[in-house]
Amino acid sequence: MASPILPGTGLGSGLDTGAIVKALVNSDKAAKQGQIDRGTATNTASISGIGTLKSLLATFQTALKDLGSTTNPQFTGFAATSSDVKIAGAVANNAAVAGTYKIEITQVATSSKVASGAFAGGASSVIAQGGGLTITQNGKNYSVVVPDGSTLQQVRDSINSKFATDGLSANIVSDQFGARLVLGSSVTGVGSEISTSGIPSLTMNGAQKIGSPTTATSSGALGELPIDAIYTVDGLERSSKSNTITDVSGLSLTLLTKGNLSVTVAGNNDGLKASIQKFVDAYNAIANAVTSLTKPSLDDDGNLTVSAALTGDPLPRSLLAAIRAPLSQTGAGDKLTVLSQLGITTDQKTGALNFDSVKFKSAMEDKKLAGEVQTLFTGTNGLVERMNNVIKPYTDTGGILDTRTTNLNKIKTKLINDQQALDRRVETLTATLTKKYNDMDTLVGKLKATAANITSMFEAMNAQQKG
Repeated sequence: MASPILPGTGLGSGLDTGAIVKALVNSDKAAKQGQIDRGTATNTASISGIGTLKSLLATFQTALKDLGSTTNPQFTGFAATSSDVKIAGAVANNAAVAGTYKIEITQVATSSKVASGAFAGGASSVIAQGGGLTITQNGKNYSVVVPDGSTLQQVRDSINSKFATDGLSANIVSDQFGARLVLGSSVTGVGSEISTSGIPSLTMNGAQKIGSPTTATSSGALGELPIDAIYTVDGLERSSKSNTITDVSGLSLTLLTKGNLSVTVAGNNDGLKASIQKFVDAYNAIANAVTSLTKPSLDDDGNLTVSAALTGDPLPRSLLAAIRAPLSQTGAGDKLTVLSQLGITTDQKTGALNFDSVKFKSAMEDKKLAGEVQTLFTGTNGLVERMNNVIKPYTDTGGILDTRTTNLNKIKTKLINDQQALDRRVETLTATLTKKYNDMDTLVGKLKATAANITSMFEAMNAQQKG
């Protein structure tokens, strides 16, 4: 007769005690495990979604920074074209007047460069006497401490690290006599000579040429003394201490060398159109991307297939509302105050911006609004500034997104701890139930053995009686 005890079952009872224990443990574990799994999935998606929001906003802020650049203005109503950019560059602002200007540059402004006496030991030469070195230019003093035992190279490095933002620079140049400390400056024009005092071996007089022939102890100005720029605009002579000229009929000129050229100023419609399109594209990119974080994927029957990272989360909606608000606010211009005047409208279905080039052309050519576009976008409290202001609470360190990330990470830690606690509970429960069922199985086995012995005794007694 085949044994009723199956492989892997209890030897005493014949029951699959392992399966029973597993079923009981899984039943006890299921509700809490499901809660943890759902929480982990939601939390992981939210962390990913917030990270995506941070990246999107960083990209948008970079685009706004480029559009709002003061060194490379994007919304000027006029464009200036230099006939020879090797002689001079030109940029027009909104005060420019269309036309052609003849420019003749007689001389460009130069800066001061001075050299110290020579140090025979080269850059590693030790300065004989330390102390305070004072650099003077245009009546302003710049002081640097030179400790005793400092080398020429250390003096150079100290000057560069301390005064680079002031336009001063230091270098070491060697000739047949040794190494010399050479100071230069980005400041140009008559009166910008550099002089030093305080340390005898580093004293230089920028108003006095180093001399010819040069000796080991010679010090002073290298080359010619600084001069002003001299140029004419349509025959009118002008001078400037700087090679950057900002007061020529709404033009900014950058003088590079002597020569003649012409500068043509005309409407910047193409440039304005390109810049406005950049803004529209940047806005639509973030608006569409934020929307996608809350929009779940649906099948052909409209049933949910994949939840979006931030489905049901109010944060993306509040962010979209924040960046949409500045679009409808009135600007500070005279005639140009709203985006719709430039052909920029909002799609009521998608929330994206549309840019109508026909309406834009009419605004530029018929209504003559080119000169006010810059004010609308980058003027005081312009659209770019307002956009940055509404984004900052989200992107600042410790702001909305940082706080949200911190809270989500706390939830993540709690979920990990909950899972570990559940695993420990399951392990304990499994051990407890396994012991109980093993004890039961052992008891059943003993009872079966006793029953078998009794049965054998009665069968023996019956056999004796029959015999």
